[in-house]
Amino acid sequence: MAVTVPRFGPELVNWSLSDRYHSVEGGHVRIYRRSQLIDRLNAAGLEATGVDYTHGLHSPYWWLKCLVGVERSAHPLVAAYHRLLVWDIEKAPSLTRMADRVLNPLIGKSMVVYLERPGSLQTDRKAA
Repeated sequence: MAVTVPRFGPELVNWSLSDRYHSVEGGHVRIYRRSQLIDRLNAAGLEATGVDYTHGLHSPYWWLKCLVGVERSAHPLVAAYHRLLVWDIEKAPSLTRMADRVLNPLIGKSMVVYLERPGSLQTDRKAA
């Protein structure tokens, strides 16, 4: 299983730049540190097998949006960056894919925790 949540550092920047960020679509009201999330998942009976970070190109978009006003999507800089993100998603050009890979561990907006239920692989293999 994979669980994805907003990453603590990049989200903290958003929270610092804008009080309104919490109340707009795409904003987040809760963030977790890596260890805090893994502890909660362990308490639910799951074992973390890996962690990854993603959406490195998206953090600067939200920082910009928080700087100019989260409700100002038509602001020229915000609109231009949004067009870049849409273009990247639709076309996946090698330049932006490479930039995203470089930025993900540094400022990736999302944290992904990969999990399994302890003992589930052994149980599943025996059943097969």
